[in-house]
Formats: sequence, C-alpha cells, structure tokens
Amino acid sequence: MPIIMRLDRVMADRKMSLKELSERVGVANVNLSKLKTGKVSAIRFSTLEAICDVLDCQPGDILEFRREPKES
Repeated sequence: MPIIMRLDRVMADRKMSLKELSERVGVANVNLSKLKTGKVSAIRFSTLEAICDVLDCQPGDILEFRREPKES
C-alpha cells in the first residue's frame, strides 16, 4: 500500500501512549491500534483532525505517500 502510517513515530516523539491518545481523542484503543499498525483502509477526517490536535502535528506528519515502482 502506498500510504504509510507514521502515527507510532509521532506518538513516540510526544512520549504519548496509545491509551492516553485514545482517551484524549475519544476513539477506541483497538481502533487506534489498527490505525497505528496500518491495518485500516480509511480514516475519517474528524478522527485525523482530533489526532493532529492532540499530538500538535500536521496530517503529513502521520501519513506518508510512498510511490510504488512502475512495472516495465
């Protein structure tokens, strides 16, 4: 998948646990865990906004686009 989740890196930089982020964002711990590990195919803008607000970051700090090599 060309979209890479970097939520774990931002959380580590902020020294914030998944439990604390879950409580502050208002999203179930299990859902944030799936998001953190990249096991989701979509994220609501409202959730992304809440995560960015709590972590004081930009969406680009959490999401990375990695172009897949083109087949010849």
